[in-house]
Amino acid sequence: MSEAHLRTEVFLKPGEWYFGGAETLIKTLLGSCVSITLWHPRLKLGGMCHYLLSQRKNGEISDTFSGRYADEAMLLLVREALRSGRPLREFQVKLIGGASVLSSTERDSQVTDVPGDNIAMARLLATQLGLNVQAEDFGGSGARLVLFDVACGDVWVRQSNERDLPAGSRVSHRRWAST
Repeated sequence: MSEAHLRTEVFLKPGEWYFGGAETLIKTLLGSCVSITLWHPRLKLGGMCHYLLSQRKNGEISDTFSGRYADEAMLLLVREALRSGRPLREFQVKLIGGASVLSSTERDSQVTDVPGDNIAMARLLATQLGLNVQAEDFGGSGARLVLFDVACGDVWVRQSNERDLPAGSRVSHRRWAST
């Protein structure tokens, strides 16, 4: 059986997160959302979250954590990383997303800058947790298709289009830019 048949492919929708071993390939499609990857080079363990907003609205309370919000998604991901028994400083981190995908008219009518808030929160959380940030790919105006190979820690990012949705065709690695 070839190595390709042993892979577990996971597609993250907004608000989801996943943590797994070397057999895992995690994909997501980002607009104004942000993904954070954590990867341990020796253990070949890693995960990714895909959050929509930097934090809950003021006063909003929940008894459970939600991957929809940066601080809570990061907590869920970090909790899994710490189960490995290794300190967070040994994990390599990559931060991706936060595109301004709305037209200028739509952006002008918004009260908050969602992509900007998402980017700022990713950087803040990484700093507060003392994480080893290896790369960032933030901003711009187009959606990104992201692929994270937990076996080697590589993250490929490319500007995407409608055919990149989960039901779409397979993507060639030659068209990816590594972060």
